Amino acid sequence: MKPLGPIPAGYGAVGGELAIGGRPASELVAESGRTPVFVYSRQHLDERIAQLRAALPNRVGINYAIKANSFAPVLHHMAGLVDGFDIASGGELAMAQAAGLDPARISFAGPGKRDEELEAAISAGVTLNCESGGEVDRALAIAERLGLTPRMALRVNPSFELRGSGMKMGGGAKPFGIDEAQVPGIARKILEAAADWRGLHIFTGSQALSADAIIETQGNVLDLASRLAAEIGASLPKLNMGGGFGIPYFHGDEPLDVAAIGSALGQRLRDLPENLRQTELCVELGRYLVGEAGVYLTRIVDRKVSHGTTYLVTDGGLHHQLAASGNFGTVVRRNYPVAIASHFDAEPAEEVYVVGCLCTPLDRLADGAMLPRAEVGDLVAVFCAGAYGANASPSAFLGQGPAAEMLV
Repeated sequence: MKPLGPIPAGYGAVGGELAIGGRPASELVAESGRTPVFVYSRQHLDERIAQLRAALPNRVGINYAIKANSFAPVLHHMAGLVDGFDIASGGELAMAQAAGLDPARISFAGPGKRDEELEAAISAGVTLNCESGGEVDRALAIAERLGLTPRMALRVNPSFELRGSGMKMGGGAKPFGIDEAQVPGIARKILEAAADWRGLHIFTGSQALSADAIIETQGNVLDLASRLAAEIGASLPKLNMGGGFGIPYFHGDEPLDVAAIGSALGQRLRDLPENLRQTELCVELGRYLVGEAGVYLTRIVDRKVSHGTTYLVTDGGLHHQLAASGNFGTVVRRNYPVAIASHFDAEPAEEVYVVGCLCTPLDRLADGAMLPRAEVGDLVAVFCAGAYGANASPSAFLGQGPAAEMLV
């Protein structure tokens, strides 16, 4: 038997079924018209951001990294909750524009921006978080051809990293950002070109559950930003401090102590260096804001026993939930939070393997999980599905196509 991850707070039962946004799973599936379906909860989004604002100093803004979940109704809803948006491709820029997001609230990071993406971003008036000296040169040339003043910041590859990060994106050789030693010279080139200098973006990693590690990293980010501002010889209009806030996915994970992070950051901001006292500060978060607000509902289409092992075969799988299947960078596969949505308040009764409908042994949603007895037609819920689910999975694999999505 392998333990399941912890079901996020805020989910309960209505008539014995899992309820999302106060509505039973079967009702939501009927409304969507099919399974599988990703269901995102407005209530969870509202409460998560309210809790975060209460914990963080008032001066610190919240940016949403839309790569976590770019579903248009989610973007519309988040527009009223956060201060800015971070995109990582021209495709995401188009999504942001289609959702009516204010370009002045958008920044564009990511290595390998193509010239057409740079041109679209400059034309729209979003901030470019440039990742290399070459990208700066290309952006300045494109802006000159267009007769526009580009909004430009630099993404920094710092010498330090975020301890305990699930994905390290700073420290040592990285494809992301500009090594800190190169930043002052490149920043001065932007200033000399009379571009709209927007400051620095320092993102070191993601999915950390240690408050102490994040506190340490935020302190290092502020120290580095102050030193770079002094070496550049110009103030920083804005400092994107990155994120790294994780959520519990697996057995034994504990929720991040954001109150401790906010308290430590508040103390640090009371003693900022002079060259950062007027700087706009923000954190950039994706999964922490939306991950626990999403549930993936998939229907059991077969129940079978093979060599004494019971399999619940669903109409979903890794083509929608690559991360839950363990194929999104996980070294050792562990179970996400999974439940039988149709019998959410029932006691565990059997050990089962929950698998998808794809013809590959990689298509697993839960291994050796103790769950209530389930039959063909029942619904399975995979939690923590609000981030890196629908938009980070190979939905075209075996011609299956995307899942339905809904915000409730």
